[in-house]
Amino acid sequence: MHTLKLTNSKQDIQTAGKLLKDGELVAIPTETVYGLAADALNGEAVANIFKAKGRPMDNPLIVHIADLSQVDDLVAFVPPVLEDLAKAFWPGPLTVILEKSELIPDEVSAGLDTVAIRMPSHPVARAIIKAAGTPLAAPSANTSGMPSPTTAAHVMHDMDGRIAAVVDGGPCEVGVESTVLTLCTRVPRILRPGRVTPEDLFDVLGDVEVDDAVLGQLAQGAVAASPGMKYKHYSPKAEVYIVDGSAEGFAKLVNEKDPATTAALVFDGEESLVECRTLPFGAEDDSLGQAEHLFDDLRKADELGVTDIFVRCPSAEGVGLAVMNRLLRAAEFRIIEVD
Repeated sequence: MHTLKLTNSKQDIQTAGKLLKDGELVAIPTETVYGLAADALNGEAVANIFKAKGRPMDNPLIVHIADLSQVDDLVAFVPPVLEDLAKAFWPGPLTVILEKSELIPDEVSAGLDTVAIRMPSHPVARAIIKAAGTPLAAPSANTSGMPSPTTAAHVMHDMDGRIAAVVDGGPCEVGVESTVLTLCTRVPRILRPGRVTPEDLFDVLGDVEVDDAVLGQLAQGAVAASPGMKYKHYSPKAEVYIVDGSAEGFAKLVNEKDPATTAALVFDGEESLVECRTLPFGAEDDSLGQAEHLFDDLRKADELGVTDIFVRCPSAEGVGLAVMNRLLRAAEFRIIEVD
C-alpha cells in the first residue's frame, strides 16, 4: 500500500474524509499527538488500526468528535457534569469516559461497557471528522509501544505503507496525549494525565482522584480502562533510565558511561555538563515545554543509534505529572537515585 501525504487544504481534508468513510485508515493531526483514525462505528475498520499499529486488542481507543451533539448517540447516559467539563475544556485535550451505547463496536471499547470520548481543538482534526461524517476512533499514529508521533514525518517513519494517508497539520502543540478522566466511578478519576491537570479538573468538579496507575504499574490481571495504562509505552528502541537528583549528580552518573552508546535528555542549559550527546527537552521549571519536546527527543535519541538514554527526572507537578507518567512507562519504571 502506498501512503498518501496530504496537506491541510480543503481539498485534501475532503479526500481524507472520503477515505475514512470508505473504511480506510488516515493519520490526522491533533493538538496532542497525531492520531491514527478510522470510522468509530465501523468495527472492521477499527480492527485494522490494531493491525497497523501492532496494538494489543485489549487496549481501548478514544472516539474523537467535532461537535458536542455527537455525544448523545455514543453513550448510554449523559451526566450533567459533562456540560460543565465541555464548557471548560472542549474543544481541547481532555478525554472523558462514559457508559457506552450499543453503537460503539467492541473493537473500540476493547470489550468494556464504557467509551472514551474527546473533542480535539486542532481545527484540521475537527474538519476531517466533519468531512468523514462520523466520529473517529484514533489512538496515536505510531508503532505500538514507541514514542507517540508529534509530526507527520514521525507518522511516515512508523506507518508508511500500512495506512491509506497522513494529513500534515504541522507539529503538535501539546506534545503528549490527552488527559483521560472517567466519570464511571463514584468520584471522577484521572486514569491518564495530560495538559488538563488535576488542579484544572478540581476547579470544575470540586473533587477528583488520581488513579494509582498514573505513577505506578497497573496491578497484575487488572483491566486497562484507558489507553496508556497497561503496557510498556512511549518507549524508543534504546533503554530509558530516569535519573532523580541534581544536575551535578546526573552528570557524574552519565559521564561514567560510554559516550558512543549513551544519550542524555537534559534540561535547557545543562548540555555542557554531560560528555555524551545531549538533547534538551525544556527548562527545569517549564513542564509545558518538556511535554512538547519529550517524544520528539526520544525519537531523536534513537536516531543517534545509542543503546541507553538517561533522562533528568522532571517535577510531577501540574503538566509535569503527564511528563513523568510517560517517562515512567518509557523507562519501565527504572529510576536511578543520585546524590
